[in-house]
Amino acid sequence: MYATGLVIIFLVILLVLVAVKISNDGWKKDLSQNYPPGPKPLPLIGNLLLIDLKRPQKTFVELSKKYGSVFSVQMGMKKMVILSGYETVKDALVNHAHEFGERAQVQIFEDINNGVGLPFGHGESWRVMRRFTLSTLRDFGMGKKTIEDRIIEESKFLVKYFQAQAGKPFDITVIMNSAVTNIITSIVLGHRFEYDHPTLLKLTGLVNENLRLIGTPMVNLYNLCPALGFLPGNHKTIYRNIKDIHSFLRTTFMNSRNELNSDDKRNFIDAFLLKEQEEKKNQNSYFHELNLLSVVTSLFTAGADTTSSTLRWGLLLMMKCPDIQRKVQDEIEGVIGSGQPNMGHRKLMPYTDAVIHEVQRFANILPLSLPRETTVDIDFKGYFIPKGTHVIPLLSSVLYDKSQFEKPDEFNPQHFLDSEGKFLNKEALMNFGAGRRLCIGENLAKMELFIFFTSLMQSFSFRLPPGVTHIDLTPAIGFTTPPSPYEICAMNRA
Repeated sequence: MYATGLVIIFLVILLVLVAVKISNDGWKKDLSQNYPPGPKPLPLIGNLLLIDLKRPQKTFVELSKKYGSVFSVQMGMKKMVILSGYETVKDALVNHAHEFGERAQVQIFEDINNGVGLPFGHGESWRVMRRFTLSTLRDFGMGKKTIEDRIIEESKFLVKYFQAQAGKPFDITVIMNSAVTNIITSIVLGHRFEYDHPTLLKLTGLVNENLRLIGTPMVNLYNLCPALGFLPGNHKTIYRNIKDIHSFLRTTFMNSRNELNSDDKRNFIDAFLLKEQEEKKNQNSYFHELNLLSVVTSLFTAGADTTSSTLRWGLLLMMKCPDIQRKVQDEIEGVIGSGQPNMGHRKLMPYTDAVIHEVQRFANILPLSLPRETTVDIDFKGYFIPKGTHVIPLLSSVLYDKSQFEKPDEFNPQHFLDSEGKFLNKEALMNFGAGRRLCIGENLAKMELFIFFTSLMQSFSFRLPPGVTHIDLTPAIGFTTPPSPYEICAMNRA
C-alpha cells in the first residue's frame, strides 16, 4: 500500500511538472508569435483564479483596461481571445466577417446540438439551416403584417391578464415568457396556447431553467474540462431538460407527418418535413430529425427568453424612473390615444422608441454575446490570432462604451435622441449580433418589443408593491441576464 501511494504521488508530481512545462512553453511561444497579451496562466488552471465564473464579463471588462481591446485569457487549458469595445468588435464581426465567422465549440452546446442547428451549428449544415429558416419564417409572416397581427392579438391577451390582477402585486416572469413564446409557437406549431396550458408552462419552464443553469460556474467548468462530465451537476440537468423538450417535439413531428399536405403548409414544422421528403434520396441531406429538433428548440429558446427578459427589464426600469414612464404615456396619448398600438406608430413616437432601445442597451441581456472561432490565421489589430481560436466579442463593453454612449452606466433614453428630440439610431446597439451570424429573429423581436411594451404602457401605470421601497437592478445569473425576480402592481389607467 505504501509503495502504491508513492507511485501515485510520483505520477501526480510528474503530471504537474509536464503541465508547467507545456504551459510555460506555450506562453513563450505566444509571446514570440505576437499573440494578444494577457495575464500569465498558471499550470492546469490557467487564469481561472482571476475570473468571476458567475459574471465573467465583469472580469473581462477590467482586464481590457490593462491589456487593451484585444487580449487573451486561458481558462483551464483552453486559450481564448477577448474583443472589447465597439470599434474592435465591429471591425472583427463586420469588416472581418469571414475570418471570425465560425461558431466556437462549447461543450454543453455540442452535447445538445451535435454541431447542427442554428446558434451553435457549424459549416455547411449551419448555412443550409439558416437559409431555410429565414425563408420559411418570412413565408409565415416574419417582418410582415401577418405576424404583426399575431403580436397585436397576443398583446390583447397579455393586457387582459394584467387587468385580471386588479392592481395587486404579482411576478411577471411566467406571463411574459408565455406571451412571447406564443408568437413562436404560432409560427412553429401553427397555434397559440392559453397561459395556463400545461404544455406552455412546461416548455417555458424547461427553457428558462436551462438558460439559468448554462451560465452557472459548474457548467462553465464542465465546458472547460469535459472529462468532469461523469460528475453529477447542472450539465446533466440541462441534458435531461433537452430530452424532455425533444420528446414533446418528436410527438408533434409524428402527428404532423400523418397530416402532411404539400398544398397546405400549416407551420414551420410542416415546411421542414416536406423539404425532408423532397430530399429523401439525398444521403447528404441536412434535412433530418436532429436538425429539426435543434432548430425548433433554438427558436423557442432564443425567440422567447431575450425578448421577455427585455420587457421585464423595461417595466422594472419604468418603476425605477416614474418621470420617464409618464413621458412615454404622454407620447402614447398624443399619438395613439385609446387606439391599438401598431408598428406604423413607431416612427411617430421617437421618445418611446428611444426608451425601448435604451432598455435593450442597459439590460445587456447577452453580455458575452455568442462565442466565435477564427476560420483562418489572421493578423488583427497588430496581433496574430491562429485559426481555430475561441473568440469572445464582449458585448458588455460595446453597450457600455463611453465613446458611443455619453453616460453608459445610467439608464438614459437621451442616448437615442438627437438635440431636436428625434430618434437617433446607434450602430453600437449590437444586441442582435453583427456580420454573418446576425440574429435571424431581429425584426420579429423589434415588433414584439414595441407592440407589447406600448400596449402595456398605454393600459397601465406600474408601481412598486405596498411597503417596497428599493428597486434591485442586479441582473440574475445565467447564460442570459434577466432582472432578478420582482413583483409589480399594474394600475389600470382607463
